[in-house]
Amino acid sequence: MREEPTAPRSIAIRRAQAKDAGTLLELIRALAQYEHLEPPDAEASTRLIEHAFGPQPRFEAYLVSIDTGDVGYAIVFETYSTFLARPTLYLEDLFIRPEARRQGAGTVLLQYLAAEAVARGCGRMEWAVLDWNELAQGVYRRIGATMLQEWRLCRLTGEALQHLAASARCRLSG
Repeated sequence: MREEPTAPRSIAIRRAQAKDAGTLLELIRALAQYEHLEPPDAEASTRLIEHAFGPQPRFEAYLVSIDTGDVGYAIVFETYSTFLARPTLYLEDLFIRPEARRQGAGTVLLQYLAAEAVARGCGRMEWAVLDWNELAQGVYRRIGATMLQEWRLCRLTGEALQHLAASARCRLSG
């Protein structure tokens, strides 16, 4: 039997600030545990905080709270669509603590980010979802998202990335 969502008293979203660094890192570690991945080590954690709150932020983080407690986060940044000639708001992470799910926080966070994308003049909002995460896929279908079957996510990391970079015959001159 499926549990019905409970109605929280209050869901709030705010842009994370430097004072929220500990909470953000805790939530990122919780996502890593949920996805069975290694969490960021000390060096990566330091870079995350610098990239979020330093003088040249590389991404934006948002926290979602139910009543008075932070229960999730999203990390976004802009990419660009040459065919739309508009920016795309890319959602890198979206995580709600398991015990806080089915209370609407994830949907409210997605609504907030969609409104942010529209306000910025973005032509779309995109993200990836793990093939085994059927719960999230169901949420995304309910909000009207399309699962793109014709596109495959490609990733170049570690030794392969280093090898390709080392093989570059030219460098951007400036």
